[in-house]
Amino acid sequence: MNGSTQNIGFSSAPTGATISVDNQAFGVTPAIVDLSRKNNHIVKIELENYQPFEATITRGVSGWVWGNIVFGGLIGLAVDAISGGLYKLSPEQIEAQLAVSTAQVVNEDGSLFVVVVLEPNPNWEEIGILTRE
Repeated sequence: MNGSTQNIGFSSAPTGATISVDNQAFGVTPAIVDLSRKNNHIVKIELENYQPFEATITRGVSGWVWGNIVFGGLIGLAVDAISGGLYKLSPEQIEAQLAVSTAQVVNEDGSLFVVVVLEPNPNWEEIGILTRE
């Protein structure tokens, strides 16, 4: 009843992040990706200077199973089980809120730019302290 694939929506804040599903690139956010219903999928959404976002899309038995038994009999049920049409992927929408991963100090053309984060990474090395003169 469902077919062997399902559309899953991907979005991120900020947009333009790279989408990988099962270590295969699928474009950038926002996007709709057609995934096989047969398997669970590991999703990774990445954008430079942001922490990567990871999620799992899991398969579960579709509610159409009972309709398929009634209307398609055991043959229809067997065909859907083999093709993956027996399953539904969840969640149907992945929304990644990407967090800034590092504080950056960039000296470009004599100008100083500082990006501030709310929670510093404990692995960062302190290189100086800004003071007011």
